[in-house]
Amino acid sequence: MKVAVAGASGRMGRMLIEAVAAADDFSLAGALDVAGSASLGQDAAAFLGRTSGVTIVSDLHAGLAGADVLIDFTRPEGTLAHLAVCRELGVKAVVGTTGFSAAQKAEVAAIARDIAIVMAPNMSVGVNVVLRLVDLAARALAEGYDIEIVEAHHRHKVDAPSGTALQMGEVAAAATGRQLKDCAVYAREGVTGERRAGSIGFATIRGGDIVGDHTVLFAGTGERIEISHKSSSRATYAQGSLRAARFLASRQSGLYDMSDVLGFAGHGR
Repeated sequence: MKVAVAGASGRMGRMLIEAVAAADDFSLAGALDVAGSASLGQDAAAFLGRTSGVTIVSDLHAGLAGADVLIDFTRPEGTLAHLAVCRELGVKAVVGTTGFSAAQKAEVAAIARDIAIVMAPNMSVGVNVVLRLVDLAARALAEGYDIEIVEAHHRHKVDAPSGTALQMGEVAAAATGRQLKDCAVYAREGVTGERRAGSIGFATIRGGDIVGDHTVLFAGTGERIEISHKSSSRATYAQGSLRAARFLASRQSGLYDMSDVLGFAGHGR
């Protein structure tokens, strides 16, 4: 498959380019970055000490013209602009961008009527296995256990809680027949009173170069169950993204997530 990478000069973009270069069944066909980036005009693989023949560009049509699939870990506004051109050109997309509003998610779903998209707040295979475990635990521990979600990321992350933490909360809430918006607690300060029964609490840590740690805590009387995932490298997100791209090879349209890619679900939404 021919792959275009958005945010090509960023940390995740470079990890994706390196993963594509190392894969036998992928080739780099495009590299995108924002207008004004110092990397524009450079070879996309220059940071690896090699040449790919692909120049980093800001022109979306030029960057996507030769691609089968775009992999995008940027910002919601940028991703939506990229997807609009993907729909125009018939390019499929793997979206790992987080921080979408409900309205923006609806825009992605509308675009997916015309092209195939895998969108997930975390492309790690391990994280998506953890989501299944959270679902199982939340169903079994629905009575008598409090749910708290703790996440930690590097100092440069701009949204909080992380998209992965929110998805964990959504999974736990859905497993007990609720919506996260009705039971989430995102901040505690001062005299808060006793913990509200049935609430799902979030705690956010930002610092250093932490790639991504997530723990879902089920606290009962006399015991705690903790389901944790810790990322030591963005390589896990890159490899999951390539797995998602392979999944899209046989799909023409539809909105999918990593549960579809991993065979946990049978169809898109």
